[in-house]
Amino acid sequence: MHTGFFGSVDEVVERLAGAGYLASQAVATTVFLADRLGKPLLVEGPAGVGKTELAKAVAAVADARLVRLQCYEGIDESRALYEWNHAKQLLRITAGRDGGWDAARTDVFGEEFLLPRPLLTAIRNDGPTVLLVDETDKADLEVEALLLEVLGDFQVTVPELGTIRAARRPFVLLTSNATRELSEALRRRCLFLHLGFPEAELEERIVRLRVPGLDAALAASLVRVVNALRAMDLRKAPSVAETVDWARTLLALGADRLDEDVVQASLGVVLKHQEDIVRAAEKLTLA
Repeated sequence: MHTGFFGSVDEVVERLAGAGYLASQAVATTVFLADRLGKPLLVEGPAGVGKTELAKAVAAVADARLVRLQCYEGIDESRALYEWNHAKQLLRITAGRDGGWDAARTDVFGEEFLLPRPLLTAIRNDGPTVLLVDETDKADLEVEALLLEVLGDFQVTVPELGTIRAARRPFVLLTSNATRELSEALRRRCLFLHLGFPEAELEERIVRLRVPGLDAALAASLVRVVNALRAMDLRKAPSVAETVDWARTLLALGADRLDEDVVQASLGVVLKHQEDIVRAAEKLTLA
């Protein structure tokens, strides 16, 4: 069974901060409850706000193995759960042809020929494990149904080998950018956390933690500009990751203030569409 990584909400805040992840009280509380209750945590929000980084930070502070299932359109059960090493099976069958099919069949469906994918890997790991199911909304309904089955009992049945049960439940974190509505069944299985853009004060702390050489006043100015950009009708608003990238850019340029010339020269660090850059150049005021 899952034994728990954290003793309190305050411990979550403190230990994640030690790993470079500054968590709000709401985030820390939800992580603590998911850990204590042994329930999967569904984290939803725009790209670049720290959903994946949260799983990495939990794994780091818990000294746990991070197992990542990256979802994408077309991913199937064999890529998520397990598949057989067909080339190796064929070689075994060919080498054992004289021994008969019955003997070869017993061999080729043994452990030696099994290729565990992320879900099975996480279940079979007997040490502390964080299972990250990244961008769940990109997978189709069949994979979502598979997740429901696996996360319900934390066990997998391989017909040729039998049922494999988790000796120790992993801490499970699913992320979603909300490009597709996830099923109510999957949502019911999980605790839910919406991770949006942080408050200005928290984002300043994040920037100064990730870019320690940046002046405090410049960090505050940078976050004000980023928030002004997010308030515009842009195709893609700047993420926290892009705020950090911009801070590193300013440091690399040796900028000591965020003036119009610096902003115009480096807008491409935070805005990735030409129409957004044009709109920002027209509307942004630095006064």
